[in-house]
Amino acid sequence: MSAIGGWLAGWIADRFGRVRTLQLAILWFAVFAFVSGLAQNYQQLFAARALLGLGFGGEWAAGAVLLGESIRAQHRGKALGTMQAGWAIGWGVAAAFSALFFSVFPTETAWRALFFVGIAPALLVFFIRRYVEEPPVYLESKAKLEARGDRPSFFEIFRPPLLRVTVLGGLLGTGAQGGYSAVTTWLPTFLRTERGLSVLDSTGYLAVLIIGSFCGYLTGGYLADRIGRRLQFLTFAIGAGIVVLTYTTLPFGNSAMLILGFPLGFFASGVFSAMGAFYTEHFPTRVRGVGQGFAYNFGRATGALFPTLVGFLSAYMTLGRAIGLFAAIAYATMAVAAFLLPETKGKVLAA
Repeated sequence: MSAIGGWLAGWIADRFGRVRTLQLAILWFAVFAFVSGLAQNYQQLFAARALLGLGFGGEWAAGAVLLGESIRAQHRGKALGTMQAGWAIGWGVAAAFSALFFSVFPTETAWRALFFVGIAPALLVFFIRRYVEEPPVYLESKAKLEARGDRPSFFEIFRPPLLRVTVLGGLLGTGAQGGYSAVTTWLPTFLRTERGLSVLDSTGYLAVLIIGSFCGYLTGGYLADRIGRRLQFLTFAIGAGIVVLTYTTLPFGNSAMLILGFPLGFFASGVFSAMGAFYTEHFPTRVRGVGQGFAYNFGRATGALFPTLVGFLSAYMTLGRAIGLFAAIAYATMAVAAFLLPETKGKVLAA
């Protein structure tokens, strides 16, 4: 549902504006987060979470294209990397609220309270409505399209010459999302069951992982502007692969594993920093929202299959080897897709 939401939100952003779509996505996400806390059975929670996913995917699609079009070319990577770093901050805040609520309230109340907190981002809509304006490049493009009576198609990104960008962009997203999903889903299980480590359940390990992610997002954004988008992808893909290989092949104790949480978070998260800028610079303004929303969220949808495939493959080999194999496939796919597309560092967007 997040993948569908991202694609739809991108199309809405092209038709009705980036700012308006971002407001809608945040409101949708916040309302259904609150509704999730009211669920009385599994079916109701399932439905509420599915609907929440539409806003969850749409929020990134609208926000990334808005920021990508608003920031000057020489700082676009840093800006999008900083936006991605908000994920690590939210992760830390969620972990803090979780620890607080489950220590204060009974379990059957604490999880509801966590969902109720999800309504808070709705307050940002008032800030966005007052202070955030549509990017000039989008307004200029929209005026030209309206003057010609031209209305971009929802499926234009699947026709030449954009088809190649859409396919490779989707593979780029699949590699990044698939590698992240496979590693973060199965690595804790592997380390607990096959290595007997207990540090994975500690607050300290989670804090190190979150700090590493935050630093990875910021560093990745800076490097995207410094060395280019493609080299940034390659650097972080290789780094993530080395870290996963280290985790799954070398024996470590709890203390060493605590330290290794930093590079794991750094590389696995930092690989996303340049993606928003890269997509923004590859799709033309007329279909930038739908193109960017589809490519990133196609990766989200297909990447979500990787944990299932790791679990299936672990019936025929060790879990550590299965994790390493799929992480290698994912990050190699991402790096190859990135290098089959032209470098876009410093590209000035045109209406």
